[in-house]
Amino acid sequence: MKTIDPKDITTVQLQAYMQTAIGPRPIALASTIDADGNPNLSPFSFFNMFSANPPILIFSPSRRVRDNTLKHTLFNVQATMQVVINVVNYEMVQQTSLSSTEYQDGVNEFDKAGFTMLKSDIVKPFRVAESPVQFECIVKEVIGLGDQGGAGNLVICEVVKMHINEAVLNEQGAIEQHKMDLVARMGGNWYTRANAGMFEVEKPLTTLGVGVDAIPEAVKKNPIFSGNDLGILGNVEQLPTMEEVQSFVSENPELQQLLLEDDQNKKLEKAKEYLIENNVTLAWQTILAQK
Repeated sequence: MKTIDPKDITTVQLQAYMQTAIGPRPIALASTIDADGNPNLSPFSFFNMFSANPPILIFSPSRRVRDNTLKHTLFNVQATMQVVINVVNYEMVQQTSLSSTEYQDGVNEFDKAGFTMLKSDIVKPFRVAESPVQFECIVKEVIGLGDQGGAGNLVICEVVKMHINEAVLNEQGAIEQHKMDLVARMGGNWYTRANAGMFEVEKPLTTLGVGVDAIPEAVKKNPIFSGNDLGILGNVEQLPTMEEVQSFVSENPELQQLLLEDDQNKKLEKAKEYLIENNVTLAWQTILAQK
């Protein structure tokens, strides 16, 4: 058996061991606002419930290992002592991952991830409409666990109101867990799906995705594309140039024919096929193609 003393390895190595050994971990998609009322959204897998009376949830926005910096979520909960914790199911996992991108302060991750803001009843942070269950919470205490990179900050939240999408309820009014189809984090890029098994989601941490707000409205509103599709499209560093798009069209007789027919649905269906094949570049080039 391999035996490890935490003091003998780096924090990066230790975190990798712990995150791959301790899972699946439920995901708290935490919605906060700063002192000026600007919304922020970020997922955390250091999260769980710890009491039903009072109803207590705890999540931990840790210090970044690479540079010991703190996350906007932590500053916001310390400033306002309020948060909405939204649970994450499979239908929204790509958008949730995109919301973890480290955009600059003041950028609205709801817009970047393509989520819908819902006004809360009691607290000021917004709810995520796409989440099947949303918890409005008052922050009771924030406990810092250290001052070095990788140290957690326990945000202890008391639930003051709970919202449940009726689509996940059974005839008795209880949550039907198969309908919830929750996802959870494993190590690295790996997640697990309650109704299936493990799958990968590419981390959007090294670059800034253009965001769902960069996708044309006609694409966002077309039922061909799911929320996960939009999350994948938004997680590209930059859009293809028009020169790249034109070159792609000139080499693609099938797409040329679709453009001649001016059939937008068939063109978008082709883009969807590329997404299914995990070829996001060709999907974007097809979306942007014009006569």
